[in-house]
Amino acid sequence: MHDVRTVPGAAFRRRVLVVLCLTEITSWGVLYYAFPVLAPAVSADTGWSVGAVTGAFSAGLGVSAVAGIGVGRLLDRWGPRWVMTAGSLLGVPAVVAIACAPTWPLFLGAWLLAGLAQSATLYPPAFAALTRWWGPDRVRALTGLTLVAGLASTVFAPLSAALLGGYGWRGTYLVLAVVLLVVTVPAHLAGLRGPWPEAPAPPERADPGAIARSRPFLLTVAAVFLGTFCGFAVAVNQVPLLIERGLDVQTAAWALGLGGLGQVAGRAVYTRAVGRLAPAGRAVVVLALLAATTALLGLLPGPAWLLVAAAVLTGAARGITTLLQATAVSDRWPSKFYGRLNGVLSAPATVAVAVSPWAGAALAGPLGGYAELFVVLAGAAAFGAVLALGTRAGAGR
Repeated sequence: MHDVRTVPGAAFRRRVLVVLCLTEITSWGVLYYAFPVLAPAVSADTGWSVGAVTGAFSAGLGVSAVAGIGVGRLLDRWGPRWVMTAGSLLGVPAVVAIACAPTWPLFLGAWLLAGLAQSATLYPPAFAALTRWWGPDRVRALTGLTLVAGLASTVFAPLSAALLGGYGWRGTYLVLAVVLLVVTVPAHLAGLRGPWPEAPAPPERADPGAIARSRPFLLTVAAVFLGTFCGFAVAVNQVPLLIERGLDVQTAAWALGLGGLGQVAGRAVYTRAVGRLAPAGRAVVVLALLAATTALLGLLPGPAWLLVAAAVLTGAARGITTLLQATAVSDRWPSKFYGRLNGVLSAPATVAVAVSPWAGAALAGPLGGYAELFVVLAGAAAFGAVLALGTRAGAGR
């Protein structure tokens, strides 16, 4: 039983949700979504290849994946306030270092530091906070968070492009560092202030190490990895696919933007559509939907309106996949271990986010084109759906 003094009230829980919506939009916008907009300018200004610039960004995401395991342990013990505040404080000098890096090795080092900040500010710690504070009502809170935070690219991609014209990429990153400082540091420090309630006591024999080595957990990790890889590879390579199908750049870009709206819509209907299924069944349905819509986008020859509609459906499936990752641990294993288990689960998923941009483009050539790539990506998601059949967890329940 929880001590009644530590059970958060409705007003506190709403405040936490609002704070995390604000800080997740900002953290994702500054530490992730600004980069695709600014990367070409970085390469053109410095002479570093696009591959080298993207490689530094991906290396930072790799650091985030590894560091996230340790961050999860800290979250379980201390809660999100100091962890996320420290991540925000670390992110500010990291972004300043990115802006001021005179050489590629220093640029790489700055992104490695930013990766540490990402591990303590992006979705996993926010998911841990809502899972513990919102308890049985966590799915509603997680859905609300991902709905709002899903608009990070909508806000920060145009903002970064607008700043780029007047300040250059270095000045833009300096402005974004100020935004990160002003918005996220005080919000995390003040807005997440409150008791960190004890999680319900796990069964006597429950052991997080044993759970992490169990077959259901390993299959869950693999399924989430495949779903994340497919989702991000589709998002990054969708415009080249549509251009290959005969759409002009503007129409292809609009299709990608509408896919983002589909992503938000998918999350909005998540609970009604699949939320009532058992965890394993939910994972199978979501990954099968991702596979089907990805295959549809790859196989359709046209016309343009039908390709745009398929892009929206794929975006919806991609949006639901994020919620699948957010609830994968809490739906199966004790919430007392959520931070560390979700850190282990999120590490391969973060690697998938890091490698999917260049892996998709690298595979398109040997496979014969982007249409063939999307069929292969659909196969990966379908395999994830098959693996999800084995994710019914008995250990630790």
